[in-house]
Formats: sequence, C-alpha cells, structure tokens
Amino acid sequence: MNEFEPGRPVVLRGGTVLPMDGRRVLPGTDVLVTADRITAVGPALEVPEGTKEIDASGGIVMPGMIDTHRHMWQTAVRGYGADWTLTQYFVWFYLKHGKLFRPEDVHAGNTLAAIEALDAGVTTVVDWSHGLRTPDHADAAADALEAVPGRHVLAYGNIQQPPAEWTTAPEFRDFVRRRIAGDDMLGFQLAFDVLGDPSFPERPAFEVARDLGVAVTTHAGVWGATSDDGIRIMYEHGFMTPGTVYVHAASLSADSYHRIAATGGSISVSTESEQSAGQGYPPTWAVRAHGIPVSLSMDTSVWWSGDLFSAMRTTLGADRSREHLEAHAKGETVTHCALRSDQVVHWATRGGAAALGRDDLGTIEPGKKADLVLIKNDASPVSFPLLNPFGHVAFQAQRGDVHTVLVNGRVVKHEHRLVGIDLAAARAQADRTVEYLRGEMGEEEWANGMNPDVPATKILDNPYTYTDFRSDATHRL
Repeated sequence: MNEFEPGRPVVLRGGTVLPMDGRRVLPGTDVLVTADRITAVGPALEVPEGTKEIDASGGIVMPGMIDTHRHMWQTAVRGYGADWTLTQYFVWFYLKHGKLFRPEDVHAGNTLAAIEALDAGVTTVVDWSHGLRTPDHADAAADALEAVPGRHVLAYGNIQQPPAEWTTAPEFRDFVRRRIAGDDMLGFQLAFDVLGDPSFPERPAFEVARDLGVAVTTHAGVWGATSDDGIRIMYEHGFMTPGTVYVHAASLSADSYHRIAATGGSISVSTESEQSAGQGYPPTWAVRAHGIPVSLSMDTSVWWSGDLFSAMRTTLGADRSREHLEAHAKGETVTHCALRSDQVVHWATRGGAAALGRDDLGTIEPGKKADLVLIKNDASPVSFPLLNPFGHVAFQAQRGDVHTVLVNGRVVKHEHRLVGIDLAAARAQADRTVEYLRGEMGEEEWANGMNPDVPATKILDNPYTYTDFRSDATHRL
C-alpha cells in the first residue's frame, strides 16, 4: 500500500496533544484520522488494519495554524521591502509597480506562499488578494490555491479600482459563478478598505457582499489610511457583522473597539507588520480589554516571515513590552503577565477558525476536520526538555521543527519534507516573475526599490485614489 495513499487512515502515536479546549494538555496521546476527520483521541488507540502510524512521541500535536490575512500574490518578491515604511509599500504596490503584475506573477506568488504555509504548519490561509486587476488575475490566483493541498480563503480585492466598480462589474460576478462553489477547501471573502469618506463610496461593495452572503475583510485602523471614521460609517449603515474581519485595527479609539465588540466582529493582528510598518502599536492590549476575538496573520513576506511561530512570539513580546512600559511610567512593577502563551497559540489556531466561521477547525476532537501539525525535531537540542507545551510552541519552536502536517486528512509534510509538492517548479516560476519585474522596472529602479531614500518631503497622504477625501482623523490615535 502507498505510504500516503488517499483515504488511508493515519494515527499520530504518543504525542503531547494540545486539543485547544482551554489549557488542557494530553501527554502520551494518540490521534486517529480517518478520511478527512479526526475519529479518535486517546492513549493506545485501537486502529484499523493498514493504518499509517507516525511516531509523535517527544513531540507536540496541535491543530493546524490559521493565517487570516496574507497577501500571497506578493510572495515572489519575498524580502524585497525589508526596509520599507508603509508609505513606501503603498507607493510601490498601489501607485507604481503593482500594476506590472501579470496573471502568471500572481500565480507564482500564490503558489510559493501556499507551499510555504504548509511547510510552516499553517494549514489555512486567507489570501488577501488585492492584486486582482482582471478576471485573468483572479483565475490565476484561484488556480494556484487549488493546485496546492492547503485550505484557503480567496479574499478578492483590487487596489487599482474603487470597490464599487470592481464588485459590481459583470466579470466579477462571472468569476464568482464560475469559481466559487462552496468548496470546503476554497472559501471566499471580499477584501477592501473603508476610508471614512462621508459619501460612503464603498457602500455598493458591502451590498454585493451582503447579496453574495460572504464576509468582508478590511484594513481598519491603519495610521494615515483608515480611521475611526470608517468604522463609524460602517456601523451607521449596518455593515458591521459577526463575520467581518478587521485587519490591524491598530490606530482606533475605544469607540471603534466598542462598535466591533457590539457587532461580534474579530480582529486579525499582524504584529510583525504593525511593529515595523507603522499601522499603529500592535493592539492586543486594547483588544483584550474589550473582549474582541483575535486571530493572527503575517501580512506579506515582502517584509516579514511567513510563519505563525514568529507571529505568536512577536505578539507576546509587543503586548508584554507595552504592559511593562506603562507600569514603569507609573512607578509600578508587573508581577504577572496578562497575555499568556496558551492565548497566542489559541489565536493562531482556534481564533483563526472562529474568525472564518469554521467550527470544524482549530481544535483536536473527534468529528473535527483533520488539519493537524506535529512539532518534533529529534535532531535539535531545542526539542527537549518539553515542559510547558504552550510556551514551547510560542517561544521555542520554528518552522524547521514542523515534522508532519495533515490537511483535510491528507499528509502534506512528513519527516520535515513536503509530500507531493514540486518545489523546483515553484522556484522556477518565481524566478521568472523576478526576472520580468527587474526587466520592466530597470536595474536602477529595481535596486532603488530595495534601498529607499529618506525623502526630503512627504510623498503621500492617502494611498487610495478613487476619492479626494482627506482627513486629519487618520493621523489621530
């Protein structure tokens, strides 16, 4: 029998299981997978004949991680913008070179990002795909996601047109009719931002989302771009829903957090991004005070790491840093951490599932989808001793420690190697995109993009070009 033949039962034997139903830890526990479901959890399970057994002893078995905001189409230029500010990102992608991306370049980025996610134990990714300038670009994005055995949500966006235009275009409706069929492995959202313009030009896009019955994901509380005004307008017009995901939400007032909490939405925190790009201070300290559900995301690998281990680690660091700083300013000492390691592991798993409305993901229990990660690295001295599993995941583990990954019951990584993935083809495709962009931009412009000068004057106030609206509110914490 093929080691990973589709449909063959799999059992992870003797691992330390994090079921994500609180702080519970199950040492020496087996997890049995049959077809696409977890069918049993417990010690020394009886399993069907022919079951593939994977030794999880000395390792941690946890639900697959879920990234609720990743611009996958940009991955072919990984690391290019390491020294950018958010303004430079806007200029490069929104106003200049993002327009150069062909459908095959979107495909290259999505393919590489989807593979990278699986390698790091991220089994579900929301592709915040705002580079879909044409239906061909959208088809390329979807083709790439469907070709890689991860679970994805295509969050359709187009930064080159007003949301009211592209969401109401016949070709957009045709794409939805052709490609979005309620597939368990490919979900769908609309991705656009709300500027706070009193005329509410984004209203038609919300109406399309309501008509289609899909959620909206939006960059909210981004310093210099989106503000409390956008939240207020969404609220006043009845477009804040439990399915709405507010990305960053780092420059908002308590009033906006109250509105988000009251309407049941959630916040996707991209701590590496907020720390580095300048959307605002990573907001978990404020979000926790309002009881708003949180998920984690990495934003874009044009800058940052493409794994959620980094997201968990930086989120803990940013939250605790602020807590200590505020205490010291008052002459006080923090004696107990308010944000704990188990909470960020929850945000990286069950929190993401909740944001997507997927109660069949994010936990390890019979009947749930078999999206699982085994963290185990016998060749690493960092793998032992395993004393605090949540702390180990949040502070010690890295993508290289991901031993086995299952998505929908299918083994996609085993013994630290991807299964059934043509990495050479993905690399060749990304190389062609880089070669094309360098040729179109020219060597001088290409080099300058990676080493931006500090401008003598301000370049940009508002990256959105479909209204003339400007407001001081986008610069107020």
